[in-house]
Amino acid sequence: MTTSWGSTARLLTLGIVFHLVYIGTVFDCYFTSPVVHGMRQHRLSQAQAKRLVLIVGDGLRADFVLSANASQIVPGAPERVAPYLRDIVESRGAYGISHTRVPTESRPGHVAIIGGMYEDVSAVTKGWKTNPVDFDSVFNQSSHTFSFGSPDILPMFVQGATPGRVEGWSYHEDQEDFTKDATALDTWVIDQLKSLFRNATTNETLDSQLRAPQVVFFLHLLGLDVTGHSYRPHSKEYVNNIRVVDDIVRETEQLIAEFYGDQETSYIFTADHGMSKIGNHGDGDPDNTRTPLIAWGAGIRKPIRNLARVTDDYSTPWELSHIVRRDVEQADIASLMSALLGTFWPVNGVGILPDVDPTEDGYLSMRGGEREVAEASVVNAKVVLEHYRVKHELKKAHAIWYKQYEFLDHPSSVSEYPGSQRLSSIESLIASGRFQEARHHSRELIKATLSGIRYLETYDRTLIRTIVTLAYAGWIAFTAAYILVPQPPLVSSIWIPLFFNLATVAFCGFFAIQRLPWTLHIYILFPSYFWQNVARRISEVPSVIRSHKLDTRRIANTAFGFVLAVAALQSMVFGYNNRAVWSVGFVTIGLGWPLTSWPEGRRKFFGPWAASCLLTAVFPLLRVDPSENLGTILAGGACMVFAGELAVRNVSEMESTVALHRRRFNFGVTARIQLLLTALSMLVTAASVQSLQAKHGLPRINQVAGWTIFLLSALLPFFMRVPRTAEGRLLTYFLSFCPCFVLLSIRAEGLFYLSYCVTLYLWTRVEEIVRPETLKTHAQTNGGERELRWNPQRLSLDDVRTALFFLFFVQVGFFGTGNVASMSSFYLEPVYRLIPIFSPFLMAALLLFKVLATFVFLSAAFATLNARLGMPPFALFLVALSLTDVMTMTFFFNVTDTGSWLQIGQSISHFCITSLLLVFSAGITSFGETLMRGTVLRPPKGDRQEPQPRVDDTTSTRSGHSLSSSSFTNTRITKRNTES
Repeated sequence: MTTSWGSTARLLTLGIVFHLVYIGTVFDCYFTSPVVHGMRQHRLSQAQAKRLVLIVGDGLRADFVLSANASQIVPGAPERVAPYLRDIVESRGAYGISHTRVPTESRPGHVAIIGGMYEDVSAVTKGWKTNPVDFDSVFNQSSHTFSFGSPDILPMFVQGATPGRVEGWSYHEDQEDFTKDATALDTWVIDQLKSLFRNATTNETLDSQLRAPQVVFFLHLLGLDVTGHSYRPHSKEYVNNIRVVDDIVRETEQLIAEFYGDQETSYIFTADHGMSKIGNHGDGDPDNTRTPLIAWGAGIRKPIRNLARVTDDYSTPWELSHIVRRDVEQADIASLMSALLGTFWPVNGVGILPDVDPTEDGYLSMRGGEREVAEASVVNAKVVLEHYRVKHELKKAHAIWYKQYEFLDHPSSVSEYPGSQRLSSIESLIASGRFQEARHHSRELIKATLSGIRYLETYDRTLIRTIVTLAYAGWIAFTAAYILVPQPPLVSSIWIPLFFNLATVAFCGFFAIQRLPWTLHIYILFPSYFWQNVARRISEVPSVIRSHKLDTRRIANTAFGFVLAVAALQSMVFGYNNRAVWSVGFVTIGLGWPLTSWPEGRRKFFGPWAASCLLTAVFPLLRVDPSENLGTILAGGACMVFAGELAVRNVSEMESTVALHRRRFNFGVTARIQLLLTALSMLVTAASVQSLQAKHGLPRINQVAGWTIFLLSALLPFFMRVPRTAEGRLLTYFLSFCPCFVLLSIRAEGLFYLSYCVTLYLWTRVEEIVRPETLKTHAQTNGGERELRWNPQRLSLDDVRTALFFLFFVQVGFFGTGNVASMSSFYLEPVYRLIPIFSPFLMAALLLFKVLATFVFLSAAFATLNARLGMPPFALFLVALSLTDVMTMTFFFNVTDTGSWLQIGQSISHFCITSLLLVFSAGITSFGETLMRGTVLRPPKGDRQEPQPRVDDTTSTRSGHSLSSSSFTNTRITKRNTES
């Protein structure tokens, strides 16, 4: 029984669409937007300050600014990096650690600080500078906000705010140059603030705005983030930038005092996120999630003596154990600022005022004493209850068989709302002077309400998980049924489609009544279609089984192969968290496979194959946080040039047997031009790295030369006359990206690329050499000819193993020298050699290009392997098709939105990577077939470099055998008549 190429293409298209659509399920299930509308506003009756100054040191680590002796962290640094802020902590303010959430990026960090809410992870992809959702903020509730800083942050708080209430002044994006002194970005901010006060002396309107109550000043200092990315935190440049920020804080306080001449200003100093030791952020590294919080001025308490003197290993070097430290969650800062200003709290805020808990010292020193602190706690509870009330009413109005949150009272009276009775009792405690008890009950009510909000946000999670499980299980069953029964029966029972169509309509009606997200209507279509087709095909399974003579040995081998396949896939799952698994995999396929499975007399490739696998196994064991090493980069380039020259000489001889002299000359010249580009990239990279390290910036000529080499090398193979042999084309594609792995490497990526490509090439050779008997199963007798057809029902265990090898190599390409499951694993130093000005999308594109460049060679090698094994391109891929979603389902249920922020970020990445694995693998297979079309797979008979297999590959020509797209379904080769 054969399968047409058209039906295979439809299957792959369906699979790609299915997996692309179902990536959205992780966000619908685990990360829905917390923003709702219709809440009542609440605020304190009395303000503690007339104005507030918020200063955010973007990318500032807590341990650096609070350290007692910074020279122990960075040799040569002054003892006090931030003496002014340190003096505030010790003499006239309150301090603590502000714990951030993942992703530790600037946008979500500022939303938490100023909006008091945590955006869902997907919101970061919807817009960076602008506001994808209309959330409320402290700025929007102020009388006027004057903000200064980065054009990447300020606009998102202007858009959506009350018109004219929030003003922002930003420098141009071109000033965010990672190769220059970033302290200029911070000094620009303080200069603009000086100009604002200077202009107020001649502008009465501006002067009245500045002197109005509830004014906010926002100073966003981006220099630390840029410096940390460029030089990493443990550098003199980063420490010097902290000194600049410390001076700006001092100057700001002096400007405010001189202009207003009173003591009615509150100051909040914090950071949106920290910075890991490799100069990145984004994931849940503790250095990224711990930021400083220092508050002083009007309404803020003075330092409190810590009698317990309890510290931890992290804060011991600060020598601040004698002062009480109060840690908060990042969203709590918005509640603190609202309490100080006396403004309405952001309606979307879920932060908890630090002073709510009566067992710990907070930040406030209110004029009304304990009573006002207790009243602030009640206001906090009302704000959070409004969230629950709106979400509760929305869900109750539309949900079928709604079950309310049982730990909150839900009165039947329309005039009351959830929690109102408990609020009344708390207010009675305040009226009777029992302030400590009121704060305690407010804290318990807030905790219960936040749990209720989470209950409502995850109310539909079980339903979505059920749909996802049915869909992925249906896809696995659908692809398995497709392989076993390629063509469904022409006539089937009418009840099967009727049942599934009615079920789909019923589910869509169920979703519509409950006003669930529209995406669920799309999600349900896939499991319905999959299981309907499985039901149609399953009736043919008994006849298919009867048509094959299944013996006990075959069943046992099949079962054993299935167990091994599942074990291999689960090992790959484990490899996402433990990179050593990929090294173990290379050792297994490099030593275990040849020693246990290769037939006798076929081990001539054992030495090179084992050496290549063992060498490649070293790279996953290397550190994922290396520092820039020019020597290793140049060594990788030199090795690529040397190996390329050797390969060019060998391939030139091979090309000479299948091409005219003029073509042979063109190939040699073109290949050596590629080698020359690699050598030039080494010179340009060496000059650029030395200039950047010397802080001279990136010379314009280096940037132009780097881009020229980069583009020429990547585009050259697609505009030249390509070689005829498979080896010639593989070498051409390998050389095309060698300059890329010099220009964009931080250390050993070039060496990995060389080792990885050599291993892939040897794979295409050894598979054919060690599987001559397996190739027989693909041939059938047809008169006097052997007609090669793809028969999925006769795929062998070797085919399954080869498909698993392919999946293994795909993932090793990602994890070989880095860990893309962590957002902070990308290093920006190499990008500065091509683009020193901050451009997030172009920088991300370059980093992604380096990751994907490896797969051009993989795609070409896999296409060559398919043809050499006498199989169409998607034959082996279809074997892996039903296996990959075992990993996808595992990762879907492992996704978490609680616990370690590192776990949250990585769990999302793991699911997305495996979901895209089918799409990416299909793209690799298709791209590889395009790249290798028309290639001569092996030299003619006179060539002694490779033994002749028992079954030839494709269309026969005078000079060799060529790979053609026409070989997908029906390839003929003349041989003597034998039985299949």
